[in-house]
Amino acid sequence: MTAHERTRTYDAVIVGGGHNGLVAAAYLARAGRSVLVLERLDHTGGAAVSTRPFPGVDARLSRYSYLVSLLPRKIVRELGLDFRVRTRTVSSYTPAERDGRPTGLLVGGGEQRTREAFARLTGSESEYRAWQRFYGMTGRVAERVFPTLTGPLPTREELRRTVDDEEAWRALFEEPIGVAVEENFTDDLVRGVVLTDALIGTFADAHDPALEQNRCFLYHVIGGGTGDWDVPVGGMGALTDALAAAARDAGAVIATGHEAVRIDTDGRTAEVTHRTAGGEGVAAARHVLVNASPRELAALTGDTPPAPAEGAQLKVNMLLTRLPRLRDSSVDPREAFAGTFHIAEGYGQLAAAHAQAAAGELPAAPPSEIYCHSLTDPTILGPELAARGYQTLTLFGLHTPARLFARDNDAVREELLTATLAQLDAHLAEPLADCLATDADGRPCLEAKSPLDLERDLGLPGGNIFHRALSWPHAQEGTGRWGVETRHANVLLCGAGAVRGGGVSGVPGHNAAMAVLEAR
Repeated sequence: MTAHERTRTYDAVIVGGGHNGLVAAAYLARAGRSVLVLERLDHTGGAAVSTRPFPGVDARLSRYSYLVSLLPRKIVRELGLDFRVRTRTVSSYTPAERDGRPTGLLVGGGEQRTREAFARLTGSESEYRAWQRFYGMTGRVAERVFPTLTGPLPTREELRRTVDDEEAWRALFEEPIGVAVEENFTDDLVRGVVLTDALIGTFADAHDPALEQNRCFLYHVIGGGTGDWDVPVGGMGALTDALAAAARDAGAVIATGHEAVRIDTDGRTAEVTHRTAGGEGVAAARHVLVNASPRELAALTGDTPPAPAEGAQLKVNMLLTRLPRLRDSSVDPREAFAGTFHIAEGYGQLAAAHAQAAAGELPAAPPSEIYCHSLTDPTILGPELAARGYQTLTLFGLHTPARLFARDNDAVREELLTATLAQLDAHLAEPLADCLATDADGRPCLEAKSPLDLERDLGLPGGNIFHRALSWPHAQEGTGRWGVETRHANVLLCGAGAVRGGGVSGVPGHNAAMAVLEAR
């Protein structure tokens, strides 16, 4: 950025070059507004990036966020993005042991095959019929709620009328999700598979009266109007690279290595002070859009910070020379790992893990879920690795709040990783360690991140992947028209902490851009 650019006035300065900030930049620049994006790091993308984490290994992994569901096709279409996703052929596989023999539940591969899998596990068809009824209900909610995310916030009653299903409204919006899970299902493993969508990055019990788990569940079942979670072709960085290109092509200026340190505003105009390796500069703006957490927004504006946020997940990236064989020999590992592979996620196990973590202890049987990106999209592997049959694994651990790592982050992370992989090994016919590839230095290709690591690396408050507890997708006191407004008339929050934020969606970026364009 030149000296002239540092002193000019922009229609919008966007703080943070994550995917939401880039969505906002592309929309505003395409509408003819002058836009400056200030990014602290030397690259754009935030948590939605693809990197090569293992030295000397040609595998480009989605290092942090890794699947796509909440990104509206509307945004991809309107911004002309060169970005594609692929649907996974299998939804999930959950290994189990029943009557002393290894078995499991494979969901996917066609209705008949899924029906037979339920019957084989539970001994009847009643659980499968309940599964169909329950997800038929969530599917109808998804069709009606998802299109509202990119419009002005509906009131609670407007959204209730849109849902137009009192049973669904009660189950998802009014009672703890545990009530609906227990009313609809009887098998502990099936109950656990359903509940996991309420616990991704969310430290809550199934019956928590605050309903944070309900909000998490809702966002996990409404994506795209179907609830499907798809694989980004080329990895998550393909999306943010496409967004950065769209913003630049439309005329936005993207300045990496520029850390915003203060926002001064009178409600009509603003100045953003930023720091680089060469010193400080100031950019003037009519609007400032903050693609960072509510905590960071408060620090920049000098406002009272929000209540502390806390993440509760372990993120592990792995590269394998081959997929491990399963104890359940009726399932091909290429199917089991293509969808979500659930580990220690029975309903009782999830409750026990939450209770132990809430008491300040690491869960004895840490729950986690795993999937293999390269089975659906091998383009993230170099040609030689792909030809040799290498595969990636992404593991996401639940119920491990940041507070557990405070005494010794490195030691606790290692202890938790060992316990988590032991839970996986219990269902494998060979140790996972025997399948791990090694990097150029001879070390296993395995990278683990605790909530404290995510806070340090990405600025996520407490390592919370949503920046704070997810919100209901309707208006509440003080949420404003678009859910991005702050107490400063010309400062908007366009990150995951906005109303209808969280996940890789671009929704807060879109809505902040719409608020700016509407104000003009």
